[in-house]
Amino acid sequence: MENIQDYIESGILEQYALGELSVAEQAAVEAQAASHSEIREELQQVQETLGFYAEAHVVTPPAGMRERVLTNVLAQIAAPTPSSALRADVDAVAQANHRPAPTETVVRSIGSATAPAPAARSVWAMAASVALILSLAGNALFYSRWQNASTELVAMQNDQARFAQTSQVVERQLGDLRQENEVLRNDEFKAVALAGTKTAPSARARVLFNAVTHKVYVDVRSLPALPAGKQYQLWALDKGKPVDAGVLTAATAIGEGIQHMKDIASAQTFAMTIEPAGGSVNPTLSTMTVVGNI
Repeated sequence: MENIQDYIESGILEQYALGELSVAEQAAVEAQAASHSEIREELQQVQETLGFYAEAHVVTPPAGMRERVLTNVLAQIAAPTPSSALRADVDAVAQANHRPAPTETVVRSIGSATAPAPAARSVWAMAASVALILSLAGNALFYSRWQNASTELVAMQNDQARFAQTSQVVERQLGDLRQENEVLRNDEFKAVALAGTKTAPSARARVLFNAVTHKVYVDVRSLPALPAGKQYQLWALDKGKPVDAGVLTAATAIGEGIQHMKDIASAQTFAMTIEPAGGSVNPTLSTMTVVGNI
């Protein structure tokens, strides 16, 4: 047997004690009890519980009932025909022996022509009450376990969602690293060093320019912090005419990886200026931070 505790909690031992199982099912329970001490002990405990319940609900006949009935029986024996009083007394004894408790349910046999004896009816009624109590307890246990399982499932789903988000971030970062590596190892890209101007002498950056594919990448080494609402903008100077090459993201401006900029057909010089967020049509020359020639 894979799980003895599940077998014990299934309710089959209570059904066995109540006589609700078929002959084959009873034999199966007895075989399990013989093979497993835990099942045998649990079955004995269930049977003892049913016995205690039956004893607790036994109703004692009224005082003097036995003597009155016996006296009446002896008198009726002497008479030629038993009177109806004898039957009434016998019925009174039967009712006294089986007076249901306030919470007791009387169980009667269905499909049998002979009604069970009063003592049997009392045991079956008691057993039905115990079975009902056990059923309610089992339902409460199953409901509690179902709630716990639901809570654990929600937690697992949240963990799975967080893991998926983390995996997407890592995959995106790996993709960026692969792209940077391809650019840095490609001999077609010309590295253009951008040195700081008088407004920012310590600023450093470089542009990776591919004259064949016209691709442009920016790699920031050090740039001054920007005022609120401002962005660095890259310019390509082609025969002295500035061409917009795009604005730098906040991450690129602080040196986190290289950034793919706008394609540039031709250029002899690259420079960066500080512009309003979103960029400008023409560069603000007074804010030029770095510049470098090809």
